[in-house]
Amino acid sequence: MTSVDIALLGATGFTGALTADYLATHLPDGATWAVAGRNQAKLEAVADRVEAEGGVRPEIISADTGNADSMAALARSTRVLVTTVGPYVQLGELAVKAAAEAGIAYVDLTGEPEFVDQMWLKYHAVAERTGAKLVHACGFDSIPYDLGVLFTVEQMPEGVPIDVKGYIRAGGTASGGTFHSAVGAFSRLREARKAAAERKRLEPRPEGRSIRGGGSLGRGAAGKGWAMPLPTIDPQVVLRSARSLDRYGPEFTYSHFAQFKKLPMMAATLAGGAVVLAAAQLGPTRSALLKLKAQGDGPDEAKRASSWFNLRLIAQGGGRTVTTEVSGGDPGYTETAKMLSESALCLAFDDVPKVSGQTTTAVAMGDALIERLQAAGITFRTL
Repeated sequence: MTSVDIALLGATGFTGALTADYLATHLPDGATWAVAGRNQAKLEAVADRVEAEGGVRPEIISADTGNADSMAALARSTRVLVTTVGPYVQLGELAVKAAAEAGIAYVDLTGEPEFVDQMWLKYHAVAERTGAKLVHACGFDSIPYDLGVLFTVEQMPEGVPIDVKGYIRAGGTASGGTFHSAVGAFSRLREARKAAAERKRLEPRPEGRSIRGGGSLGRGAAGKGWAMPLPTIDPQVVLRSARSLDRYGPEFTYSHFAQFKKLPMMAATLAGGAVVLAAAQLGPTRSALLKLKAQGDGPDEAKRASSWFNLRLIAQGGGRTVTTEVSGGDPGYTETAKMLSESALCLAFDDVPKVSGQTTTAVAMGDALIERLQAAGITFRTL
């Protein structure tokens, strides 16, 4: 099998197709890539489309996410394996296993904490041994937060306690795949808690440093609007980066919020989330929820063009306050495909830290990826 620099698994899905479009037009001269999956006809159609639009035509690799030998062969054929195939807790494990055993770089779009914890438990030690880099959550989950906090911390005094609060606002539409992944995660809270507890029991903590999360309902950034703590994977990723990097100081706290202009908007969001959470617990109501959106559906180009995100980060420490902003366009799809693609390109072609195992974007790529994203139109700035 021919070896390529980057292989994309899931190019026939909604976000995967956007990722394919981006990779095809942003590869450096002489670079090679492939699209992989089970449906040869659909993959050929992807290759035809990106070539017709002026991009580099990818090779086609037959691969099945449910077959360990197939995933192992795919991992041996590339330096960086990119996968958009979810829900990851159901469909993602064999790709991680293959990448860990092959000693290559791996990136995905998961926002599923259970999947990330289970993959750490099963494959982190393998990846450390082989030199593989396993980097989850390389899209809107969780790059703006992970790299935004790194960007902010680097402007703070060194060696002092640092407290960072992040406030996210966004406008956009969820795809069917994202919706299915969220409902699946809601239905597996018990399994997620078990995996998190086992990881916490086994994962070393930094000695002599305190890293913790925080946050409660209250006013938003600069006392404007209202803020609600978000129990997503994002603060978990930020705190893992902080544990790995001494630059975050001897004491580091991160609080993660969704910001709303008005209190009724926040209350409605809380109520809606509670309804979906409750419905996801029972088979019949969960099935009814999943029928609301088909996997593969997503917002059209016009809707994506009007979507946006804005993350405000406020850091305090050493007598200094720094406020930064990370912002961009459509968070869930256009910018997510960009973030995932640039992560893969960064790992394939840039001078990045020599780390291995399951890690984060801040640890594995750091400033190199921030520079790439800035050049690609995502804003990191100090206010």
